[in-house]
Amino acid sequence: QVQLVESGGGLVQAGVSLRLSCAASSQTFINYSVGWFRQAPGKGREFIAAVGMRSGIPTYADSAKGRFTISRDHAKNTVDLQVDSLKPDDAAVYYCAANVHGNDWYTGDMDYWGKGTLVTVSS
Repeated sequence: QVQLVESGGGLVQAGVSLRLSCAASSQTFINYSVGWFRQAPGKGREFIAAVGMRSGIPTYADSAKGRFTISRDHAKNTVDLQVDSLKPDDAAVYYCAANVHGNDWYTGDMDYWGKGTLVTVSS
């Protein structure tokens, strides 16, 4: 069992950068890929980016290329998501998820989910 806890959300102004963090409870985390998703009010959950914990190779949704950066830290057992030049449309609950079985990220069929962290963007 893997528990994921997101942090770093809050109320921020448009144009600034924000760094979200996903911490895992299990050392087996290193065997998985971990991704970030978001869900805005009234919309479905959207895949943003993922990274292989061993390889460090990132994967980005086309819509996320350019302003989002995913990274992982083995020592801390964390996966971070940096969002640059925040826009009001970035306001959402951001979730991290662990993909144990190599499922397609775009299906959202992940094995473990965190509870999310809320990002609110003021214009």
